[in-house]
Amino acid sequence: MPEVLTAPLVVEFPFTRSLGPVQSAFLTGLRERTVLGVRASDGRVVVPPAEYDPVTAEEIRDLVEVGAAGTVTTWAWNPAPRRGQPLATPFAWVLVRLDGADTALLHALDAPGPDAVHTGMRVRIRWAAERTGAITDIACFTPCKDIPGGTGLVAHSGEFAEPVTGITTPARLDYTYLPGRAQSRYIQALSERKTIGERCPSCRKVYVPPRGACPTCGVATDTQVEVGPRGTVTTFCIVNIKARHTANLDIEVPYVYAHIALDGADLALHARIGGIPYDQVRMGLRVEPVWTDGGRFPDHYRPTGEPDADYDSYKELI
Repeated sequence: MPEVLTAPLVVEFPFTRSLGPVQSAFLTGLRERTVLGVRASDGRVVVPPAEYDPVTAEEIRDLVEVGAAGTVTTWAWNPAPRRGQPLATPFAWVLVRLDGADTALLHALDAPGPDAVHTGMRVRIRWAAERTGAITDIACFTPCKDIPGGTGLVAHSGEFAEPVTGITTPARLDYTYLPGRAQSRYIQALSERKTIGERCPSCRKVYVPPRGACPTCGVATDTQVEVGPRGTVTTFCIVNIKARHTANLDIEVPYVYAHIALDGADLALHARIGGIPYDQVRMGLRVEPVWTDGGRFPDHYRPTGEPDADYDSYKELI
């Protein structure tokens, strides 16, 4: 029985978006220590402001300034903050209905412990020392008792000097991957520069990477079959987003990821294509794996120099 593997994985990329007039005014306002909402067709004040009416779906532009204090409508304690969260010490996630608003804003509350947090408590904004026009310009909320509730509403034009027109937000997901027994066998075989699939005893298809069961027949696939190492590009995409591969080296964009049907396999696997200009990659291209010194799996696939495969030989694997 092979060892079942586990691995910590991270998916991380910068998310960039442009801002329309409403979101631009909201984020620029935060930079200026001003919180803006928008009045909907039913009279409610929506904070953070929406660009389209939640009832009629029509564009809305009636901006109003709301208060910097508000009331907690609900909360959850976070005992172990993670990388990139608003506070490094335990805190509460809270929904705060700011004075004058009819909807709640999600943010962090700096509190000494869960016993200090309750629905209905009064809180106010702690502004970041350096503000750039982002939701992080609100560093967090803090408890307060000296600010009574009120409407807090003031009409606002939404105009500011040097408005924020776009933002770049880092997106990151940390997780632990457990491949299971079938894929553990597959990964361990790759470290020996072999590609192992599993054959379904019913339909006789060979699945690479294996899943431990045939997705068509629903029966266990416990017969290992070595496939490849060469294969055929069945379809592909050109990637224009900067990324890093497993060796932590920059990959020059654009680059190509493809589905590759290895010889003897009945399922195409996903891999990067190298050794050829991106605009010369094509369906039917014959490729082979490229291994780096000490690598446990192929770094990428490159052309073999063979004639392209006939479409009929891989059309069922697209």
